[in-house]
Amino acid sequence: MNIFSQSLDIKDFTISSEIFLRPDTDREAIRIQAELLKDHVDAILVTDNQSGQLHMSTLSAGIILKENGIDPIINLSCRNRNRISLTSELLGCASLDMKNLLLTRGEKIPKEVEPRPKAIMDMNANALISLANKIKIDEKLPTNNDFLIGGVVTPFAPKPGWPATNLTEKVEAGAQFVITHTCLDMEIMKIYMERLIATKLLRKMHLIVGIAILKSADDAKWLRENRPNVMIPAEAVSRLEKSEDPEKEGIKMCAEQLTALSKMPGVSGAHIIASNSVLNIPEAIALFGAQK
Repeated sequence: MNIFSQSLDIKDFTISSEIFLRPDTDREAIRIQAELLKDHVDAILVTDNQSGQLHMSTLSAGIILKENGIDPIINLSCRNRNRISLTSELLGCASLDMKNLLLTRGEKIPKEVEPRPKAIMDMNANALISLANKIKIDEKLPTNNDFLIGGVVTPFAPKPGWPATNLTEKVEAGAQFVITHTCLDMEIMKIYMERLIATKLLRKMHLIVGIAILKSADDAKWLRENRPNVMIPAEAVSRLEKSEDPEKEGIKMCAEQLTALSKMPGVSGAHIIASNSVLNIPEAIALFGAQK
C-alpha cells in the first residue's frame, strides 16, 4: 500500500484522487473504486458531504478504503459539526489509525438542496487545524495521533511581495500540506508558485494542485458558473466544444496538466477529480506517464 506521507517526502510528484460517494454507496462500491485506483494513486480523499451530497461518514469510507489497500485522506468540515462533534471525529481518526486529514470550512450548500440543512460553523478551518494539532502533540492521549494535517487554498496571481497570510496562518496552526481548489489555469498556477516560493513557506509544507477531468464543455461551464473557487480558462472550454470526443479530450487535457505541474517548481503533486467516471483517472495518469 502506498503511504501518502511517505510519498510526499520521497517522491518528486505525488498523485491523489477522489472516489464517488452517494446515498447508495456501500462497501462493495468503494471496494470496486479502490481496486480501479490503488495502483495509480498514492492516496484517496473521501469528501465530507460535498455540495450537500448525502452518503456514509468519511471515517467509515476511510476504513473500507484502508481494508482495500488505499491510504485514505479524511475530510472533515466545520459546516456540518460543532466543536464537540469535530473533536470526537478527530479522536476517532486517531484511534482507527486514520492519519491523513483534510480540514476545511466547507462549501455552501447548493440552493436546490431541500430541506435546507443548517450550517454549524462553530469554528473556522484554521481553528480546526489547530485542534487537530493539539490532539497530535498531546502526550496524555493513549492513541497514536501522528496526523498528517492538511488544508485547502485558492490559487490566484498575487503581486510581488505577497505575504501569503492565509497560508502562513494555516502552517502556524499545524498544516503540513495544502490542496488547492481545482485550477486548470497553468499560467495562474505558475505565478502563484513563483510568489509562494519567495515566501519560503514551502520549507514547512507541501502544496498539491487540484485538477479535474472534464467530460464536456457543459460540464466546464457549469463549474465556472457554480463553483467560484474553481478556475477553468476559456481555452479549456473551447477545446472541449471543438472536440469530436470531449471526454477523451478532457483526459488528454488532464495528462497535459499533470505534465506541466510535475515540472513546476514547488509543486509536490496533483489531486485529480473526475466529474464523470473514476475509470478516466487511471487513463489520464497512464497518458501522463507516457508523455514523460
